[in-house]
Amino acid sequence: MTDVLDGDVAEAPLCGGCALQTIPLDEQLAAKRESVAAALRNAGVEAEVAPCIDAHGTGRRRATFHARRGEDGVLRVGFSEARSHRIVDLAEHECPILLPAVQAAAEPVRLLAKHLLGLKKPIDAVVTSTETGLDIDLRGAGKIPEKLRLGLVEIAGQTGLARLAVHGDTVVEMRPPVVRFGHAEVVPPPGGFLQATQAGEEVLVRLVLEHLEGAKQVGDLFAGSGTFTLRIAVFAEVKAYENNRDALASLDRAWRATAGLKRITIEGRDLFRRPVTTGELNAMDAVVFDPPRAGAEAQAWEIMRSRVNRVVAVSCNPGTFARDLKILTEGGFKPGIVTPVDQFRHSAHVEAVAVLTR
Repeated sequence: MTDVLDGDVAEAPLCGGCALQTIPLDEQLAAKRESVAAALRNAGVEAEVAPCIDAHGTGRRRATFHARRGEDGVLRVGFSEARSHRIVDLAEHECPILLPAVQAAAEPVRLLAKHLLGLKKPIDAVVTSTETGLDIDLRGAGKIPEKLRLGLVEIAGQTGLARLAVHGDTVVEMRPPVVRFGHAEVVPPPGGFLQATQAGEEVLVRLVLEHLEGAKQVGDLFAGSGTFTLRIAVFAEVKAYENNRDALASLDRAWRATAGLKRITIEGRDLFRRPVTTGELNAMDAVVFDPPRAGAEAQAWEIMRSRVNRVVAVSCNPGTFARDLKILTEGGFKPGIVTPVDQFRHSAHVEAVAVLTR
């Protein structure tokens, strides 16, 4: 985060999030491609790695702001400085990677945090820009006394928020915060997972759907609120597995309200402790998995032993991505082209998508 952003090269960043901000964009993309390629080499996986796709688009639609009162007594809202707990205030600095609507959310967060100062707790705010307005989930406040909750409702109304929640518990919903997955309108749970940028989501979806062409029975593992599921259901029946029951409920409501989709069956399941078994997988002709950074090791072993012959792997962690692909190759899968996707501009993070067949 800087005061001046000049093209793809900027002054040295103040906050710790944009560690690569001084590096030209083409070099960032090349480095991210190499991070995926190196992880695969280290795991002993032979695969062609495509150039990294820039999927920053118009900016990040999700961010977590920190609201902290400094030693000078001033409440600041923004991101932590590099190697420091001091907050770079978004009222004084423009973030080069956020959507304008997310940048502007710092002021409602400031009002909400100021209202909660008496709790003397550090407040974080998960901010999401949706089609119908800002969705904010406050974290760190703990249980809010009823009098303070009424004040939060008033601030949410004054600042035009779509929804305000505290630790996932909705305080007030002025209107449903809607995101669109294909033809489906989805209202994710407060603070629920969403791809960081709209462009990133579109690229990942395009790659996944291309790799699933012709499939009729698909398993979507770690399905979330249906980023892939609701698009796949245009041409295939889907069994969606997800540990977060609120996310699954959002997916199910969207499916039932959207005409023209094939059947979606949902199951709440912790795939780390209880992966979909070989027997269950044998009913599917393709599987998609998009796990958290820890990867899908237990699930990969089950897929490897099953009769499934096509897998689309999506990951935000090259190390666990390569590990999981190695497991699958030991079961006879051969990876196609691996595509890195950058929706985390100026940071070291990168997504990757691969199709494996046997």
